[in-house]
Amino acid sequence: MTRILLAVALLMSPLALLAQAAKPATTPAAAPHPEVVLHTSQGDVTIELFPDKSPKSVANFLQYVRDGFYSGTVFHRAIQGYLVQGGLYTRDLQAKRTRSAIPSEADNGLSNLRGTVAVARAADPNSGTAQFFFNLVDNRRLDFVGNQSGLTWGYTVFGKVVKGMDVVDKIAGLPTRGLGPFATDVPNPLVVIDSANVVGEEAAGSEQKPAAEKTGADKPAAPAPAKSTDKPKSKG
Repeated sequence: MTRILLAVALLMSPLALLAQAAKPATTPAAAPHPEVVLHTSQGDVTIELFPDKSPKSVANFLQYVRDGFYSGTVFHRAIQGYLVQGGLYTRDLQAKRTRSAIPSEADNGLSNLRGTVAVARAADPNSGTAQFFFNLVDNRRLDFVGNQSGLTWGYTVFGKVVKGMDVVDKIAGLPTRGLGPFATDVPNPLVVIDSANVVGEEAAGSEQKPAAEKTGADKPAAPAPAKSTDKPKSKG
């Protein structure tokens, strides 16, 4: 009887080893998307970034965040039912010095849906620098449809709001006015980004590091598309 049990045990051992070897290898978990928190005078907004879809745009945005560039900038444009835009102008509505423009990644398959964050630019699709905007509604007309012109190129989505969309909506609901170089759409009171930091990293300081170079002849990147069915504004 003992011999029989021993034989059965010896037979089962190789089978068990084979069963273990046959198990599929565990697929490594995908790297989590980085997140950035904007600490504004109206509350905090957390943005999840999509480096797998918009690597250049995300790297550009993260560099500005880590440099402390956004500290002290304002949301200079808010249009209910459309967008909230910022990332370039100081409290006195002076444009900050930026790094070189980045190529458009608007053909990445992402749509300008409510809550997404996109790169603001001028008429040239490859003119985006530090400015970005939040889509307040599904702005599919801002999506890439072809490379025939700046209009058909659309606007690069590189992230989405995962916390604080109520803050974005609150900013959009503020009264607006003309102020400084802008004839209209400036929130009143001004909404300031006090600081911005990558989640898991120490918050960037309020002092901006030296920029690599200016954008154009000291001209700020033009805003994202204007109201309703207006065409995107060109650099002015």
